[in-house]
Formats: sequence, C-alpha cells, structure tokens
Amino acid sequence: MGNNNETMAQIKELTSFFSAIREDSRIGPTHICLYMALLQFYNLNRFQNPVEITKAAVMKVAKISGLATYHKCIKDLADSGYIQYRPSYNPSISSQVTMLKV
Repeated sequence: MGNNNETMAQIKELTSFFSAIREDSRIGPTHICLYMALLQFYNLNRFQNPVEITKAAVMKVAKISGLATYHKCIKDLADSGYIQYRPSYNPSISSQVTMLKV
C-alpha cells in the first residue's frame, strides 16, 4: 500500500476528474472506465508523467473489448484536455500518456 502522500495524490486526481466531467456532456461511462484504467497505470508509475502504456493492457483494465471504442475514447479524453496521448504506432514501443491537471 502507498504512503499517505501517494494516497492523497490519487484522491485529489480522482476528485478533480469527477468535478471536471460533471457538466461535460462529451464524457460517458466508457471514457470514465478508460480514465480510471489510465489513473491506475499512473498510480503504478508513482504519479510520474508520462506513463508508458500498451493498448492491450489498458483495454483489459478498462474492460473495453472494441478497438474502435478504445481509440475513440482515448482520442476524446485527449481532445477534451484530460490527458495528453502520444501513440507510438509501433507494436514494439509503448505509447505514452500524460495525466493532465483538470
């Protein structure tokens, strides 16, 4: 289990995100699942940006089975300013996500 500072950082990130999306009609349940999965990877990276991700790992954690859904939601989160997404386009190199302050 993480220390108090890590726990507080995670709670702050989560609270900020839910406050930001409250009135954001662009964000739906699948976006929220994806963001929660990305937040978990951020947590495992000790709250250090950027976070290296693979599509397969994130989809599994977020419980997203459709590739098109994954791509749409990650693009929407990036376009809406919740994350910065840098895809690698190379299956042997991880993509990068930066969790933005919202």
